Amino acid sequence: MKPGKELLFLALGGSGEIGMNVNLYGCDGKWLMVDLGMTFADPWYPGVDLVFADLEFIEDRLDDLIGIVLTHAHEDHIGAVPYFAADLGVPLYATPFTARLVKEKLVEAGIDKTVKLNVIQNNGSLSLGPFDIRYVPLAHSIAEGNALVIDTPYGRVFHTGDWKLDDAPQVGEPATPAELTAIGDEGVLALVCDSTNVFNDKPSGSEGAVRDGLLETVTGLKGRRVVVTTFASNVARLQTLGWVAQQTGRQLCVAGRSLDRIIGAAKASGYLKDLPPIVPLDRAMDVPRGNLLVLATGGQGEQRAALARIANDSHQIKLESGDAVVFSSRQIPGNELQIGRIHNALVGKGVRVVTDRQSVIHVSGHPGRPELIELYKWIRPEILVPVHGELRHMDEQARLGLEQGIPRAILQKNGDLVRLAPKGPHKVQSVRNGRFVLDGDIIAPADGPTMSARRKLGEMGVITVALAVNAEGKQVSPVEVATLGIPLDEDMDAFVAEAQVDAAEAVTRLKGEKRRDRHAITEAVRAAIRKCGQRWIGRKPMVQVMLRTH
Repeated sequence: MKPGKELLFLALGGSGEIGMNVNLYGCDGKWLMVDLGMTFADPWYPGVDLVFADLEFIEDRLDDLIGIVLTHAHEDHIGAVPYFAADLGVPLYATPFTARLVKEKLVEAGIDKTVKLNVIQNNGSLSLGPFDIRYVPLAHSIAEGNALVIDTPYGRVFHTGDWKLDDAPQVGEPATPAELTAIGDEGVLALVCDSTNVFNDKPSGSEGAVRDGLLETVTGLKGRRVVVTTFASNVARLQTLGWVAQQTGRQLCVAGRSLDRIIGAAKASGYLKDLPPIVPLDRAMDVPRGNLLVLATGGQGEQRAALARIANDSHQIKLESGDAVVFSSRQIPGNELQIGRIHNALVGKGVRVVTDRQSVIHVSGHPGRPELIELYKWIRPEILVPVHGELRHMDEQARLGLEQGIPRAILQKNGDLVRLAPKGPHKVQSVRNGRFVLDGDIIAPADGPTMSARRKLGEMGVITVALAVNAEGKQVSPVEVATLGIPLDEDMDAFVAEAQVDAAEAVTRLKGEKRRDRHAITEAVRAAIRKCGQRWIGRKPMVQVMLRTH
């Protein structure tokens, strides 16, 4: 598929899911990539931390790919850059704060000399082949959240990225309604729009309200040691917490490497100028309890993050009965259990836990229905393309847009190649849209045999059988049996003895050429042991047969 005299859109990630955003625009023989993100693995991928979109479609067309434009610095938009940018071999484009964080990733991966990173100033623009691109600042839960205006010979696209409306964003100056209306006045073919919070009937809320809520909350915790956890990337929230520390007479301490990294990049980009001096971790416990405010990572329950270690008494910061932890963040779906464990560990120590259910200490970075409706009125697109959501989110936004007077909407998902112009929108074809996982240092197919085997190991356990036979297929050594994850405990010796007998009998029952066929011997033993396992534990475990022939 080489784009002709047309405008195409293809999501390889981020449509049908929240995270892993990778979008392609095709026009006049060229492809433009917008964002290159990842997502965090769930229990379906045991032993894996990161999941990536399968880029096979564009990897087969690298001669036609002209650049990667990054909207903002959240991991679901830039997290795959260090793993794929060098192979894609095209320049990256980002505004200053995003570029600093991307640069750190490139340096860490050792590819900063081979990947060209171009810094585009805020409100800046660039031209790549048939695409003229302009950054439009929008409020979000990170500094320098941006929409993109993408002009092509076949129409203009307004690609929102992640966004919200906020009259008091604390950091940055988002585009005004008048500026967005002017973009709509010039004519917009397609609005490609964030769907995350489409079911929320209320606006997402302002960082200004969070500022007031956090001040009230921390003021009410006088005399207690207070830890606040929030998303490290939320520079506005960090600015607010520094101000709260000053207003309440507390010294600020930071616990977590990702916070150190974000603060460094933010200061280098001209943000956090008023952040108070930070108390080193090794001196924090010398500060009187009521005079310390700790900013910690780990609000999603990550076991290796600072908050989990604080809760488990394995961190330099110590909490005691009467102290408080303030969760200035929301629970990401899927993290409820691990967050709950930390809540319970803290409460068990007598620590007070404060969440956004008790006070206005967090707001979302994504638009609710009222904000979506406002944007529709300003931009007035001919076509609505919902992205950044599960299918239910995108379907609901498509309906909402049509109800609000947008002439056309299309529900697409990862792998759906959509023609926006001419005479769009309609689906042209489906392309491969699989996933890859980062397993240690190896990028492997998410649907490959390794993940399948690992899931079975976790569910069923494994029995390993070792035996030796001679050239005639006669057993010449005792059968050895070992297990992992088999819940027999005190019955294990009896089970092993029975399994040894079953394995030996399986070899004896083979006749003719099968007695000398390694595959036949292995499969006979495997089947016998699986049946033995089912008799003892009620399920068929995985069986690994190690056969030696003499």
